[in-house]
Amino acid sequence: MGTCPLRVADFDFDLPPERIALRPVSPRDAARLLVATPDALADRIVRDLPDVLRAGDVLVFNDTRVIPAQLAGHKHDAKIRVTLHQRLGNREWLSFVKNAKRLRVGDRIDFGGPDGAPGDLTGVVLAKGDDGSVRWHFDSALPFDEALAAAGQMPLPPYISSKRAVDAQDLSDYQTVYADKPGAVAAPTAGLHFTPGLLARLDAAGVQRETVTLHVGAGTFLPVKADDTDDHRMHAEWGSIDAATAARLAAAKAEGRRVIAVGTTSLRLLESAWSPDWPHAWAGDTRLFITPGFKFAVVGGLLTNFHLPKSTLFMLVSALMGLERMRAVYAHAVAAEYRFYSYGDASLLLP
Repeated sequence: MGTCPLRVADFDFDLPPERIALRPVSPRDAARLLVATPDALADRIVRDLPDVLRAGDVLVFNDTRVIPAQLAGHKHDAKIRVTLHQRLGNREWLSFVKNAKRLRVGDRIDFGGPDGAPGDLTGVVLAKGDDGSVRWHFDSALPFDEALAAAGQMPLPPYISSKRAVDAQDLSDYQTVYADKPGAVAAPTAGLHFTPGLLARLDAAGVQRETVTLHVGAGTFLPVKADDTDDHRMHAEWGSIDAATAARLAAAKAEGRRVIAVGTTSLRLLESAWSPDWPHAWAGDTRLFITPGFKFAVVGGLLTNFHLPKSTLFMLVSALMGLERMRAVYAHAVAAEYRFYSYGDASLLLP
């Protein structure tokens, strides 16, 4: 498609609302798996992965841990709903705020516990951005992460939280079994399908596992409001990859083995870290926005859930497989009643 701006409307498709999963399947690896190559589709189950992949393939997982990043407070009679999305320091965060127009720089808001009890976490508004973001400094007698755990709620995507309340089950459901480094405000959802047993079977099948970290931000859920993809600006997300991991991935590529990202977050981090002098350690913010025409340097496959129409994530999978191919893949998924979004089924895309 070249480098011409693409119309966001080109990435629209019909999705019946009943295809949106409000709960994950149990056990996790019982989710369905649509395996897509350029010329074939196969309906499988996630636990079939050791049979679908080849010995020597490399799966790259994102070990970020979701924090309870949604807070609720009041200013007079207005409810102030805050979703943290980027840590700037131990107690300083950027956030999205519902009712942000009620806030002024210098305002102090008390964030009680999820049941409305008085909490030990207060936030002071430091700045407000043109994009609706609010910068906070938080105070508490407890260490910040403990205070947040007491006051905050799991940040389920709006297309789930608008249809049902967040509950205790989501504390485990919305976290991968290998989550390690706290900082994400959204789960790397392709990883939600893995169980310890499935990971052990992948090891036994000769599939190599590598780990990177990308702290997923709430910007991942923001709609694309521009008409052309060139006019959309991604929110920054912090990630890192260590030198030893980068070296093993480069060796796998040199040997002709497939590097398959588990989730769009792992993919974006790998492609952000790559440079002509790769491999090397990398850490920093990425705003990488992948649309058709992007040249993939590291990733040769992707395990991912099914995404929203006109979303940056559907644009990413279209860059990997081709827009017409992804239209066909998603048409099959809708017709075959696959479950969509964070708690839904998975696809394995092999270009």
